[in-house]
Amino acid sequence: MAQQISNETKDEAMKIAKATQKPGQTKEQTKLIAQGIEKGIAEYKKRQKSKARDRDKQRKQVLKEKQRQPIEQQSESRQETPTSRKLPWLLLALSWLGFIGFYLLNN
Repeated sequence: MAQQISNETKDEAMKIAKATQKPGQTKEQTKLIAQGIEKGIAEYKKRQKSKARDRDKQRKQVLKEKQRQPIEQQSESRQETPTSRKLPWLLLALSWLGFIGFYLLNN
C-alpha cells in the first residue's frame, strides 16, 4: 500500500531542501534530501490523522457515556418509586388520625 504524496508536499519539500542546500551539493543530492523531507511530512500527516481518529473515538465515547448516565439515573429513580408511593398514603392516614384525635379531644 504505497502512499501517494501530494504535489504540494513535494513542492514544499523541494523548497526546504533548496533552502538548506550546501555549496557544492549536486542536484541529485538535493532531490534525495527532498525525498527524505517528503517522507517526513507524510509520516507527520499520518500520525496527525491517527491522533485525530483517537481523539474522535474518545470524544464519541464520552458522548455515549453522557447519554448512558441519564438512563442510569432514570433506572435508579424507578427503584426508589415504590418507597415514594407509600409516603403520600402514610401522610394522609396520619393526618386523618390527627384530625380524628383532635376532634375527639375537643368534644
